[in-house]
Amino acid sequence: MSADDAAGSAGNGTPDDHGTLYVVGIGPGLPAHMTARAKQVIESADVVIASSLYQEFLRADGTLPPESAVDDDGVATREDGARQEIVRSTMGRQIELARAAFDYVREGRDVAHVSGGDPSVYGKSDLIFKMADEDDATDVPIEVVPGMTAALGGAANVGAPLCNDFCTISLSDKWRGWDEIEEKLRAAAVSEFVIVLYNCWRNYERAVEIVREERTDDALVAIVNDAGRADAGRNGESHHVTTLGDAADHDDKVSGMGTSLIIGTHETETWSNADRTYLVTPRGGRDVDDF
Repeated sequence: MSADDAAGSAGNGTPDDHGTLYVVGIGPGLPAHMTARAKQVIESADVVIASSLYQEFLRADGTLPPESAVDDDGVATREDGARQEIVRSTMGRQIELARAAFDYVREGRDVAHVSGGDPSVYGKSDLIFKMADEDDATDVPIEVVPGMTAALGGAANVGAPLCNDFCTISLSDKWRGWDEIEEKLRAAAVSEFVIVLYNCWRNYERAVEIVREERTDDALVAIVNDAGRADAGRNGESHHVTTLGDAADHDDKVSGMGTSLIIGTHETETWSNADRTYLVTPRGGRDVDDF
């Protein structure tokens, strides 16, 4: 931790011998789609907590040292001689690792807790704050470093479908009952939001049928897999444009947690050039002269 950081921490009541807990979004995970801030935080952190998959991505351009530089205790030596502890994260260890992160910070170490996409879009930041509240960790400075989420990456792959109002809805019913998810789907459909569905490995056909009750079957839909990951994702980056009436018939193109569905409104249209066809949702139906 730098002297300036320590002074700033002391000024707002944080002990000046503490580090900082950074919850870092790395977008899809590959270097080209990670912010410079995220890269800088991960490279300079004393401790990096990341899953095996994200560690692999972060080693692609040297953001993390190669596995050969990591000793049996999980400590890597970077090219500049700095020592960096690399901790493997798994779904079953999230609470344990949050508490460990607080302890590292209290030891004066900066921690980069890595999240795919954006930490605050179905990511890890809420858990960190919940655990900080549970453990009364008011002495721990927390900074969220944003990253590109699947809605934005997927939209870029297919053109400009989110240029008017849109919302995201997770289909995971692990914490939210399906009745609540269904209510949100209907409200979003009626309200003419472009809808981006996350966690499409859970009940995506059911979600599509609910939206069909409120929208015409010719509404355009994009099925996007592993946006921004090229061939490095679980199933490879791809996108397919279809209609709401046919979307539920394309389960062969819904490949798991890396899949998002972008459901357009009555204003969403296609535009084609010599390269390919794009989706566009105009902002309020403006004419070119309105700009």
